[in-house]
Amino acid sequence: MKWCRYQVGDKISYGTIEGDTVTAVEGSPFDSYTETSNSQPLSSVKLLAPVIPATFYAAGINFKEHVTEMAHKRGEEPQFPPAADVGYRAVNAIIADGEDIIVPNDATELVQYEGELVVVFGKKCRKVSEKDALDYVLGYTIGNDVSERTWQRGDRTMWRAKNTDTFKPMGPWIVTDLEPDDLNVKIRLNERLVGDYDMSGAIFSVRHYISRMSQYLTLYPGDVLWMGTDGAPENMKDGDICEVEITDIGTLTNKIVWEK
Repeated sequence: MKWCRYQVGDKISYGTIEGDTVTAVEGSPFDSYTETSNSQPLSSVKLLAPVIPATFYAAGINFKEHVTEMAHKRGEEPQFPPAADVGYRAVNAIIADGEDIIVPNDATELVQYEGELVVVFGKKCRKVSEKDALDYVLGYTIGNDVSERTWQRGDRTMWRAKNTDTFKPMGPWIVTDLEPDDLNVKIRLNERLVGDYDMSGAIFSVRHYISRMSQYLTLYPGDVLWMGTDGAPENMKDGDICEVEITDIGTLTNKIVWEK
């Protein structure tokens, strides 16, 4: 099933997508819902970020090539994480597919993409095993963890580097019933392929992250977990178009606009 969150006029609804048609539901995919008879062409609605999470989690460094390349840029030896590590992001930074990433005019040229798989929780989750972890997942969407590297090195909490308004594009929709280890992520900058990796190459899997987190944290319906990226991201410039494509989900596309 494919879920979206969309707007027509002043009304915001969750809906299901079949082909090129969206059908509104009463309620949401995170609790009870009823499908309505209100269907319309997907092209006639404004897609919003598919969920605004109560808590926004992000996997720490989770792919070996990314760890290695970023360490080499700093002139350091790569240090791989001994255990799955979790950070947080801010919901103010979330934007939808097709919306602009606005870069503050005092940012340096080191503004980079990080195309990522996003896990969307559908059930309350606490102390679960890896075997049962995916039972608590509603589905998956796509994220672009835009990062300003100079700020990332200089700000102790990365509050600007990762959480500046518009730095977290997410969407365009949520797809259920996928096997995360089978998914492939491709990243394009101005239609040029700049990243290509398989989720099976993650240091720690989706199942492992969910199980480990749930030993300490209660995960709630609508929470999201971004799974990290691989490779060595390039800088993005004013006017660039960044696309993140994931198997069986779709493509998240956003333009980079530098503040004047």
